[in-house]
Amino acid sequence: MEKKINNLPLEGIVVLDLTNVLSGPYATMILRDLGAKIIKVEKPGGDDSRKFGPFIDEKSCYFVSLNRGKKSILLNLKSKKHQKIFEKILTKSDVLIDNFKPGTLEKIGYDWSYLSKKFPKLIHGKISGYGETGPLKDQPAYDVIVQAMGGLMSLTGQDSENVVRVGTSIGDIASSLFCVIGILSQLIFRNKTDLGSKLDLSMLDCQVAILENAIARFSIDNVNPIPLGTDHPSIAPFGAFQTKDEKIVIAIGNEKLFKEFCVLIDDLKMHKDKKYNSNLNRCINLKELKERIEQKLSKKNSKNWIKIFGKGKIPCAMINNIGDVVNNKQVNFRKMVGEYKMNPNKIIKVTKSPLHFSFCKKNEEMELAPELNQDEDEILRFFNIN
Repeated sequence: MEKKINNLPLEGIVVLDLTNVLSGPYATMILRDLGAKIIKVEKPGGDDSRKFGPFIDEKSCYFVSLNRGKKSILLNLKSKKHQKIFEKILTKSDVLIDNFKPGTLEKIGYDWSYLSKKFPKLIHGKISGYGETGPLKDQPAYDVIVQAMGGLMSLTGQDSENVVRVGTSIGDIASSLFCVIGILSQLIFRNKTDLGSKLDLSMLDCQVAILENAIARFSIDNVNPIPLGTDHPSIAPFGAFQTKDEKIVIAIGNEKLFKEFCVLIDDLKMHKDKKYNSNLNRCINLKELKERIEQKLSKKNSKNWIKIFGKGKIPCAMINNIGDVVNNKQVNFRKMVGEYKMNPNKIIKVTKSPLHFSFCKKNEEMELAPELNQDEDEILRFFNIN
């Protein structure tokens, strides 16, 4: 029987967090969920996202959703006095993370050659728009910019005339996730070598990394992939289909599933039809395939089809809005949405960590995000700073 451990995996790891808004704060929130102590260093005026709505009692719901459980201290890193505090904090920090433009830390004397020499076991994770090398390294970047430049927008939408931004800030969030992967890898490297290291992470690089097989498809025939709505470029049927009342999503990934699907919609002839008897043929004849499927689906409403396909183990789903997600039985059983107390009378819903480990209990407590400079005294005591 596996022994349960009360501590989370990163218990005892101290992260000095210089990040702002989303890409960095999302990464450090994940590290906090893994047990790390996050010292959030905020500039005068605080993290920019403290000014992003919606607000309750002048507190940003955007900010609290990304900074729960962190400790806040206000430092002006251009101040010599605050630089001394910063360096004392670094002496007991395992990880430093920033998402400044390249050259920002260097201008105030904290280039990697200095940091690695003075703090040889320090791990530095740096997120920037384009990385620290290349012709665009000094240019500003936002989520929508890297979605566009990285090709993701060209694949997203109903057709090539109507491309759209992905509905969440995937440009930022992809870099957050890769940052966490990098930091964990650096911790393993340090455990083996007793040496620190630096991670140079580009939001644009991360967008290119998640293009799935789009570049491979382009390289085969030199034709640019285009948006397909909900359809898949190489699997069919796969996407949204109209029923009697609304659309549902169906994903048929192999021939066994397709045969069962044909049985359930009462069209076994379709399974034997040469136009549809292989995945390749179904992709070639996708328009006719969709019309034939939707003609069958039009006989029942969505909820009935979901029940029928569910019993038949056909991958399917309603197209949920966010209210549906918040009230989804599976989501709630997995405790993915928690209650955050903004004040004694107002509670909002926020997402929780999706990580469930066999070796320790998931932290059920909903930790609060800090007020600006709320933890200055506690932080100074922790790092023995007078």
